[in-house]
Amino acid sequence: MPTVEVAGKSIEVDEEGYLVNLSDWDEQVADYLAKEEKVEMTQNHWEVVNFLREYYSEYQIAPAIRVLTKAIAKKLGPDKGNNKYLYELFPYGPAKQACKIAGLPKPTGCI
Repeated sequence: MPTVEVAGKSIEVDEEGYLVNLSDWDEQVADYLAKEEKVEMTQNHWEVVNFLREYYSEYQIAPAIRVLTKAIAKKLGPDKGNNKYLYELFPYGPAKQACKIAGLPKPTGCI
């Protein structure tokens, strides 16, 4: 299993760079994963990442993009719960890329 070094800790990731152990996640790990994904984290990025972590905690599943946009629209409003906004934040796929940064498994249905 591949590993990455973050703040002196060795963290296991799968072949696509997703965390193997969700408990390894913290904000330093998120910053590291974001840099690997070429994402500059802003307050808006953190809002989506924290939303995903809450969603996963409640439902035990990482949402696919359609579910993600609907859930974000419901909680944060239609300005943020739409594909255009989410793709601006996470250009390589909001569900897939944001879940990776949030330390969650790859969403089902993502290629």
